[in-house]
Amino acid sequence: MSVNQTDPMIGRLIEGRYEVRSRIARGGMATVYLATDLRLERRVAIKIMHGHLADDASFKERFIQEARSAARLAHPNVVNVFDQGQDDDSAYLVMEYLPGITLRELLQDHKVLTPEQAMDILEAVLAGLAAAHRAGIVHRDLKPENVLLADDGRIKIGDFGLARAATANTATGAALLGTIAYLSPELVTRGIADTRSDIYALGIMLYEMLTGEQPYKGDQPMQIAYQHANDTVPTPSSANPRVPVELDELVLWATARDPEQRPRDARALLDQLLDVQRVLADPSGPPAHRTMVLPAAGATSVLPSGGTGETQILPKARHRTGPVQAEPDDAATTLAAVADRRRRRGRVLMALVVVVALLAGGVGWWFGSGPGAQASVPDVTGQDPAAASAALTSAGFVVAPDPQSDFSPVVPTGQVTRTDPDATSRVQKGSTITLVVSQGPRQLPVPTVVGGTAKAATDALSDFTLQPTSSQFDASAAGTVLAISGVDDAGTPVDLAGAAQYGEQQPVTLTVSLGPVPDVAGLSVADAQSALAGVQLTGVESGTEFSDGVTSGEVIRYEQQAEGALRQGDTVNLVVSKGPPPITIPDVRGKTIDAATSQLQGLGFRVSYPRCTAFTCAFYDWEASLPVTATDPEAGLTATKGATITLSYRVE
Repeated sequence: MSVNQTDPMIGRLIEGRYEVRSRIARGGMATVYLATDLRLERRVAIKIMHGHLADDASFKERFIQEARSAARLAHPNVVNVFDQGQDDDSAYLVMEYLPGITLRELLQDHKVLTPEQAMDILEAVLAGLAAAHRAGIVHRDLKPENVLLADDGRIKIGDFGLARAATANTATGAALLGTIAYLSPELVTRGIADTRSDIYALGIMLYEMLTGEQPYKGDQPMQIAYQHANDTVPTPSSANPRVPVELDELVLWATARDPEQRPRDARALLDQLLDVQRVLADPSGPPAHRTMVLPAAGATSVLPSGGTGETQILPKARHRTGPVQAEPDDAATTLAAVADRRRRRGRVLMALVVVVALLAGGVGWWFGSGPGAQASVPDVTGQDPAAASAALTSAGFVVAPDPQSDFSPVVPTGQVTRTDPDATSRVQKGSTITLVVSQGPRQLPVPTVVGGTAKAATDALSDFTLQPTSSQFDASAAGTVLAISGVDDAGTPVDLAGAAQYGEQQPVTLTVSLGPVPDVAGLSVADAQSALAGVQLTGVESGTEFSDGVTSGEVIRYEQQAEGALRQGDTVNLVVSKGPPPITIPDVRGKTIDAATSQLQGLGFRVSYPRCTAFTCAFYDWEASLPVTATDPEAGLTATKGATITLSYRVE
C-alpha cells in the first residue's frame, strides 16, 4: 500500500466521521482510500468519485447504483457496503476494508495457478455471484481486478459499479461497458447483458488462471472484441497440458458463444464445479453424472380379453350325443359377413394411416422446410452488408432494403454490427431481417491537454482508451504533456493536438516530458557518464575537439546518435576537449618591436624582448622602434594560445 502525501484527500475528515489515511488504488471513475471510522473505531475503505465526473449525471447514477446493488447482498463472498453519501461535489461509498491483494496481483506474481487453486478461487467467486444472481443483479464487470484475496484467506467480489437488475435483455447503453478482455459476444454485438454474460467472464477468468494468459490478444481493443464475437475460446489444455479434461469442458461450457448453450446462472455453474471437484478428488469413484436405471415394466398387463398374457388352457369341446346336423348356408353367410366386416375395417384403417401420414408429412414439410419453418438468424457481425445479405438470403430470410446505422466502438465503419432480430433469435423463414451497419465510434470533442500535466490529461481523457505513455527528454518541465496521438481507420498514428473530435473508447497515447538532459559541459568523461546514467542515458566518448573555453580532457557537449526524440535507454556521444587549438607563429621580421608585439598579442601570444640598460634608456623606451630580426620560436612553427614569443632586434 503506497501513501501519496501530495493527495489533498489525505488527512481529510469526511462527514465528520471518516478520516482519510492513505490512498489504496485509483480507477477510471473513483479513487479508493483507507480511512478510519471514528464513530465505530474501525478501518474502512472509502471510494470517492473523481471530482471532474460530478457534473455527469450518468456517472453519478452509476456510482450510487453500486451502493444500492452491493447493499442488497449479504454474503461472505461479497464486499460489504456500510454507507453512502455526498462530500462537497463528490459522491462517496464506504465499504469493508480487506487487507490483501487482488486476483490480478496474484496472477502477476505466479502467472499460472494449479487446478486446485483455480477451482478454490472460482468456487468462492461463484458462491458470491450466485447470491447476486439470486437477488436479480448482474455484475457486468467481472475480472481479476475485482476479486479480492484477503490476508486471512477470505475471497470476495467487489466493484458493482456496472451492476444492473437482471432482466431478459439488460442493455448496456450506447457504449460498451466493462473490460474488453472479458466481454461476452452478446455484449460486443448487441450491447445486451444477463446472468450468462457474467458466466462468460468467469469462463475467461478460469482460462487465465489455468494458462497464465487471456485467450484472445490484439494490439487494439477492436481486434479483441471481434475475436470474442466470432471465435471459440480454446481449451486451456491446449496452452497448459496439465489441465484436466473436466476443466476444459467447464471452460468451454461457460464461454459458449451462444448464451443459450451456457449455464443459466452462477448457481448452475457452481453445482457443476462441485461435481468436477469430487471427480478430480476421487478419480476411481463413480462419475458425477451416472446412467439412471429405469424401473422394470409391470409383471403383467391386462389383455383386452381380460387375461394376463399367460398361456391359457381352453375348455374341452362338448361332445354331442345326438347326430350332428349340418347347417351349410347359415355358416357360409356368417363367415362371409365376418370377412366383409374385416375387409371394410382394414380399408378404413389403411385410409386413416395414409391420411395421418400425409398430414404428418405436410406438417413436417411446412414447419421443417416450408413457409412455416423456423431457423436461427446467422451471425453476420463484422461482415460488409453485401456478404451479410447473401448469407441471410441463403438461410431463407428476406433482407430489408434500407439498413439501419448505429455507432460502435469495436466494429469498423461500414460493417454490420448486428441484425434485427439479432443472431440468437429463431424466426420463421421468409421473415424480414434488418441490417444495422456501424458508423464507427461516436465522435467526441478532444480536450486540450498539450502543455498541461499528465495527471490532468489522464482525468480529462476518461472517454477514450489510454495507451501506455510515451516519454522523452525535452526542455519542458518533467510531467508536461508534449503531444497527444491516436490512430485512424487504417491503424496509422495521427496527431490529435488541435483535433476537434475523436472516436469514443478509441486508443489515445500521450507523450510526456522527462525534463531536460543534464548539462555535462565542463565535466570529466566519468562524471558526465554518471550524470547521464542517473536519467537512464548512456554516454560514450566519441571524439575530441579543440576548445578555447573548455579545459583539455573535459566534455564539450553531447550529441544524439539518431535523429528524433531522445528517450530513456538511448545512447549519446560525448565530445571531449583537446584544449585550445595551436596557432601558427607569423613572420614579424623587419617590423618594429611595437608592431610585432601588437600583432602577436592579437593572436593570443605573450611577447617579451630584452630591455635597454643604458643610462639614456631610463628616460624613454627607445628600442620599441627598432626592427625585429628574429623570433623564438621561429616563424612558421605553432604554439598554443598564451605561449610566450621572444623577439630579437638589432641596434642601428
